[in-house]
Amino acid sequence: MFQKEIYQNRRAQLIEKIDSGIILIMGNQESSMNYPSNTYKFRQDSNFLYYVGLNLPNMAMIIDVDAKKCTLYGDDFEIDDIIWMGPQPKMTELAQKSAIENTDSYANFDKVVEEAKKQNRKIHYLPPYRGESKIKLHNLLNIPFDELKSQASTDLIKAIVAQREVKSDIEIEQMEIACETGYKMQTTAMKMAKAGRKEAEIAGVLEGIAHSAGGNVSFPIILSQNGETLHNHDHSQTLEIGRMMLVDCGAENEMNYCSDYTRTIPVGGKFNDRQRAVYQIVVDANIKAIEAIKPNVLYRDIHFLACEIIVDGLKELGIMKGDTKKAVELGVHALFMPHGLGHQIGLDVHDMEDLGEDFVGYDDKTKRSELFGTAYLRMGKELKTGFVLTVEPGIYFVPTLIDIWKNENKSTEFINYGEVEKYKDFGGIRIEDDVLVTENGYRVLGRPVPKTIEEVEKFMSENMID
Repeated sequence: MFQKEIYQNRRAQLIEKIDSGIILIMGNQESSMNYPSNTYKFRQDSNFLYYVGLNLPNMAMIIDVDAKKCTLYGDDFEIDDIIWMGPQPKMTELAQKSAIENTDSYANFDKVVEEAKKQNRKIHYLPPYRGESKIKLHNLLNIPFDELKSQASTDLIKAIVAQREVKSDIEIEQMEIACETGYKMQTTAMKMAKAGRKEAEIAGVLEGIAHSAGGNVSFPIILSQNGETLHNHDHSQTLEIGRMMLVDCGAENEMNYCSDYTRTIPVGGKFNDRQRAVYQIVVDANIKAIEAIKPNVLYRDIHFLACEIIVDGLKELGIMKGDTKKAVELGVHALFMPHGLGHQIGLDVHDMEDLGEDFVGYDDKTKRSELFGTAYLRMGKELKTGFVLTVEPGIYFVPTLIDIWKNENKSTEFINYGEVEKYKDFGGIRIEDDVLVTENGYRVLGRPVPKTIEEVEKFMSENMID
């Protein structure tokens, strides 16, 4: 945990942003794998972590905005728990770590909410994403399950986004720790990318690195020679010379702050000519997009900059043609990059996505596009000092998508389908870094993971392991 004053100040700031009523901040419960006592590794709700900091299950907090009073709800451990888990702190001791003066039993949480309902007080809650929380809120507030998200407090969501999206120095320090583990994961993958090795072996080692650092992976590892599948969690193949392995992975440190890196590397350590040509386009898009980051710039515009670089590069290879800006405006680039340039990152790898992507990545001035590809841009709004976001352009040749567009004669003024056909066995390339928006520009977090063609090939030639 941070110092208790950090959490106290965060709660005080939140109170000032809400007019009246009570705020419910629900902690998570244990989640069972296959029977009740056999659970997944516990992961606390990120908003509970942000305002309370306690990484234990079966707790909740109510903030009474009018009385400016916070109460932590939970139960002391009983002897049966202590036998299995060892001595445990009392609720009052836990509350003191977060500078919360008031504690009560978990059962009384429901009674306080019921009393607030009787008094017609405004009850602010966040969109629930776990079944247990949905059931609890449904029973407490008499809101149908399918309306829990839509009836969540917009005022509370916007207030929390405004707080959490600007990272403090101590948060950046934690993210640097997560980035160091991410660096080790990515460079280990480079060392292991030898023909004949199983993808599953590499993925397992990378996950072990995250765990051995005291935390966890920040999301299930994406590692595959079929990089054209954007989120490919299948690790069943054996590495082959002539193919590339896309590795998208990150770590969550002991304080639950995240990193997120992607590299695409040649099996055996050497790109062939076709791979080098496409890879260089993606590197250029990544580097130039990062260089464009600074406060008061729309991230959507940086996304379009990366897309234009990709179109220009594909034109040089004869895959695309025509006016670059017009192609991007019409979304033609999405045949090859059907996703957005990046997202915010912090306590979540897709930071605050549980609150609603449009609240996090967009605002009243910047609205999400409905155009294929651009609609998947998670982050489009104006950048501020203290934002941390990913920059992850890519080029992918998805056979099924290519066939659909070709059969529809779609965008033939911009696409040379005869040339595209030659790349249907290519796979995909993505390159991703985590970037802090500074007062005057940007800073890439973490140790530089080899990225250019020369850096990747040199590192792999000098560090490959059997």
